[in-house]
Amino acid sequence: MWKQLVYLMVFYVTTVHSQLSYSIPEEMGKGSVVGNIAQDLGSDLQRLKSGKARIYIADSMEYIELDKRRGLLLIKEKIDRELLCAKTTPCALHLQMILEDPMELYTITVEITDINDNAPSFQEKEITFEISESAVMGAKFMLENAFDPDVGINGLQSYSLKPTDHFGLKLHSQEDGSKNVEMILQKSLDREQQERMSLLLTAIDGGEPQMSGTVQINIIVLDVNDNAPVFTQKIYKAAVTENTQKGSKIAQVSASDADEGSNGKITYSISKTMGSSRNLFIIDQTSGEVTLNGEIDYEVANNYQIHIQAKDQGGLSDSCKLVIDVLDTNDNKPIIKVLSLSNSISEESPLGKVIAMINVNDPDSGSNGRVQCTISDNIPFAIASSVGRPNFFSLQTQQKLDREKNAEYNISVTCADEGAQPLSSTVSLCVNIDDVNDNAPVFERSFYEAYVVENNTPGQSVFKVKASDSDWNQNARVSYILEESAVNGVSVSSYVSVNADSGVISAVRSFDYEQLKELHFCVKAQDGGSPPLSGNVTVKIIIQDQNDNGPQILYPVQTGGSVVAEMVPRSADVGYLVTKVVAVDVDSGQNAWLSYKLQKSIDRALFEVGAQNGEIRTARQVTDRDAVKHRLTVVVEDNGQPSRSATVTVNVAVADSFPEVISEFNSHSHDTKHNDSLTFYLILALAVVSVLFIFSLITIISVKIYRWRQKRQFYKSAPNLPVIPYYPPVYADGTLQHAYNYEMCGTTDSRMSDIKFVRPYSQNTLVNVSRAGTVQREKKEQEDADLSLEVRILYTSLGACS
Repeated sequence: MWKQLVYLMVFYVTTVHSQLSYSIPEEMGKGSVVGNIAQDLGSDLQRLKSGKARIYIADSMEYIELDKRRGLLLIKEKIDRELLCAKTTPCALHLQMILEDPMELYTITVEITDINDNAPSFQEKEITFEISESAVMGAKFMLENAFDPDVGINGLQSYSLKPTDHFGLKLHSQEDGSKNVEMILQKSLDREQQERMSLLLTAIDGGEPQMSGTVQINIIVLDVNDNAPVFTQKIYKAAVTENTQKGSKIAQVSASDADEGSNGKITYSISKTMGSSRNLFIIDQTSGEVTLNGEIDYEVANNYQIHIQAKDQGGLSDSCKLVIDVLDTNDNKPIIKVLSLSNSISEESPLGKVIAMINVNDPDSGSNGRVQCTISDNIPFAIASSVGRPNFFSLQTQQKLDREKNAEYNISVTCADEGAQPLSSTVSLCVNIDDVNDNAPVFERSFYEAYVVENNTPGQSVFKVKASDSDWNQNARVSYILEESAVNGVSVSSYVSVNADSGVISAVRSFDYEQLKELHFCVKAQDGGSPPLSGNVTVKIIIQDQNDNGPQILYPVQTGGSVVAEMVPRSADVGYLVTKVVAVDVDSGQNAWLSYKLQKSIDRALFEVGAQNGEIRTARQVTDRDAVKHRLTVVVEDNGQPSRSATVTVNVAVADSFPEVISEFNSHSHDTKHNDSLTFYLILALAVVSVLFIFSLITIISVKIYRWRQKRQFYKSAPNLPVIPYYPPVYADGTLQHAYNYEMCGTTDSRMSDIKFVRPYSQNTLVNVSRAGTVQREKKEQEDADLSLEVRILYTSLGACS
């Protein structure tokens, strides 16, 4: 039993010991990533979750935490290496990560590297020493060490002492790596020259960037009494050129002291009564050599008088005066001052208009101070000096200004002196040119052409005209105006409108290509100047055709109620011309290209329709078995998209004699209430042949009068009808442009034969007959058609008709 329990424990629990190391800098922010522990262990995130991964830290402070969701070690609290490890190196955190099921243990070491986040510091802010002026050079004075909590290169590296006129530093390395610092007297002290000294000791670390700490050292010089020194002369003279290099020797004074040893040692100093110029010159305390300690300027002062004091160790002294003359050099640039400036002038300004006054001053003397001024080339301005005032200059207009070429000028005025090596100064003057309305708007194109499809929506934007004005602001604000004109006797404003601001041209009405094919008008662009200027452009709008009209049947004319038949003899051969369907389409282009096809027929094998010319011909030989009455439905279709069509019914009688036609069409007339009167007249005509003959003559005359009236009305109305579009000559469209429509009737007696030619329909007079008449005219045509059938039957009884 015990062995089994041990076996199970070994089987389910496996302890793995592994170590990971990371290195991070101190002071990382909360949430910063230390490392990807899941990746480094070669494990997946699911294992961290299922194993209930957790971090164990022996220290009380938890700086590191585990993000099991991402498998990352993160900074939980900001780490301060100095607080954690002080001077101990290396500084590290030791963690353990535990996983369960199976159990695994990982040791994690996180090394905290130092950053330069601490500056060296001294315990005291000031150190004071009292030193006799008789102290020998090389005397040592122990100084306080600085402390830097950083380690390595970020720790304390060196010291510096400033100024180093009297003292220097010496470092002594200790066994623990620290350094002691001593101050060594390198130059004798002279209380008469300087009784107090203030030095600055700086401790510097080696971090990046470097950091430092300072302490102030105060030195009090103790005096020793001796004999008074005496100068060899009371006044010394010297000359120096301005801008002489700092440190150059100016003069040397000399004094003697009767004392011996240290009591006869003389030190030289410059009197404090000189004020600010005292720092301009320095004197060697031992040799009496006077050197330049700054920059001298002839324009500030051309002469200096320095009082020099010689003092021995006992505090006794003598004085003399050093007179220094400063020689001028050309070291000053001209100083330009703008007295007055017109920031903006009109482009209509006259020549010679003064726009700026400037004053130029050069503090140098002689030719070094004489100045001449020039300006940039290729600008319409000139600069001139004022008469009697050599240092005053005026900027004037020299040429006519044009704002459209240049709206702003940055004028560089350069003034140079006349020195051997001339110096110059430059000032920039900005002058804006005010606009004048001297430019008219100009359209982008000299002519505009646009296309719009007919039946457009009123208010639709057609296109846009654009004009620009090279002027500025209000003078360049362009408004668009539609010039008044007439189109077909109607104002153009009833066709189109122009947006005054944008130049967008919109259609006021819906266009009809059949009434108006193109539209010409003018648009004016006018600026907002005073007075305003304008420009015009011609606009052409071309109306594009749309298939909005269906074919119109001109022949055969549909009478509404009458049965008019085309007769075909039974002896007719193949290709016999029965009749021709004539149709037109008032559209243009392919929208007016017509095609014909036979839609309905009792016998489709007997008749055929020419697809292009609308001719109805026999497709085969007529036989005795063919029916007498045939009703053909012909469809006329245009080529538009989508296409439109019209249908016409053609009655054809196949017979050699007219009685066959009468008997066949009689049966048809009983089916229609409009044929009752016609039947009555037919029966009456058969009964009374002689009376009917006379009546037929009267009827023929009536028919001719009727047709004459009909033609007269036709030609009267032709000018008001739409023009039939032009078709290419090679296209057989079935509109009878070059063909003649004719009727011929003949009898066995040539004297009674009648041949009638109908003049060809002109291209300009083909109209939509079916839609042109009024309701009253249609009633009259129906009555006349009934009469026409009656006449044809009687006329046929007198002779053969074909």
